[in-house]
Amino acid sequence: MITIQDFNFKDIKALIRVDFNVPLNKEFQVTDATRIQAAKPTIIKILEDGGSCVLMSHLGRPKGITPALSLKHIVDIVSKTLGVHVKFVDDCIGEKAEKAVANMKNGEVLLLENLRFYSEEKAGDVAFAEKLAKNGDMYVNDAFGTAHRAHASTAVIAQFFKGKKCFGNLLAAEIENLNKVLNQSKKPVTAVIGGAKVSSKIDVIKNIIPKVDNIIIGGGMAFTFLKVKGGKVGSSLVEEDKLDLAQEILNLATNGNTRIHLPIDVIAADAFAADANTQILPANDIPEGWMGLDVGPQTNVGFSFIIAESQTILWNGPMGVFEMPAFANGTIEIGNAIADATAFGSFSLVGGGDSVAAVKQFGLQDKVSYVSTGGGAMLEMLEGKTLPGIEAILKD
Repeated sequence: MITIQDFNFKDIKALIRVDFNVPLNKEFQVTDATRIQAAKPTIIKILEDGGSCVLMSHLGRPKGITPALSLKHIVDIVSKTLGVHVKFVDDCIGEKAEKAVANMKNGEVLLLENLRFYSEEKAGDVAFAEKLAKNGDMYVNDAFGTAHRAHASTAVIAQFFKGKKCFGNLLAAEIENLNKVLNQSKKPVTAVIGGAKVSSKIDVIKNIIPKVDNIIIGGGMAFTFLKVKGGKVGSSLVEEDKLDLAQEILNLATNGNTRIHLPIDVIAADAFAADANTQILPANDIPEGWMGLDVGPQTNVGFSFIIAESQTILWNGPMGVFEMPAFANGTIEIGNAIADATAFGSFSLVGGGDSVAAVKQFGLQDKVSYVSTGGGAMLEMLEGKTLPGIEAILKD
């Protein structure tokens, strides 16, 4: 794997694809700078070598030029995070951008305007990629969050930098840590899979069955499996059209000697509301009018025991509706169990929007081995797919 550590960037203008698709409030202030912070080691390494950095990113889903989604709104927070004054140019291709790049000195950072102001970016247009390529001497991809997209700046552009392209520190770390789960794991390996729907995780579960010893299933998706096994799930979320697929997954796990663990009990509610009436019920015997919104105390004990015995742990998806305090305990307990196992030497990887939000909300991000920055990209890697943004760097 070729990374920025294999190069010295003295006198080189590095064109870096970063993922600065950060949330903004109504005052256009960044409310979470995690993605900017994650790109810092790559940028600082290049600057310390004596090079300069041209940063390109998208922000949101603009339709043409959309002032509210201009990257000018994030310049101050990028400067503050990096500890370096960041310049900005209100285009990403053409004469204005090229002139700003030409005027750069070593040690400087320039942020280009939102790539998606041009429809050619998402279309993977070769001519647009070639224009982008004029903004640097070397191409560095450090945007894991968009590595699964065959966009102009993430995959197509690499062909214009033969022998002059590499992974940034962040993208390299994502590949390395996912590899530890998928291909270099210490046994026993446990995958904790949660969230609302089986349909969004089918390919992940199928791909990891041969690689893991245990699959813990929580969240709304558990009820589709519980119903297939003959359980009464009341008004809980069930994907009726995915019952056959749930059975297929159970069969695959049995044939592959992988144990699937489902909730024993649940916190059930009489409405999907924070102030609903609740009771603890057996997970496979929920009356009509009641729905499971979190795993119950017996389940927490059982799941925590499995995690404590594991050497490698993957967590993707919450155990319940953790946004509501009444239904957050299962997710907190899983997070604490993973943190405890990590403290005793297990390797743990957390990924996916809701899981990442949960570890941050409950102060666990520094107590697990690695928190992935890319939801969709991580899922596609777990599904066994080749990501265009990664393949483009590896290709000659």
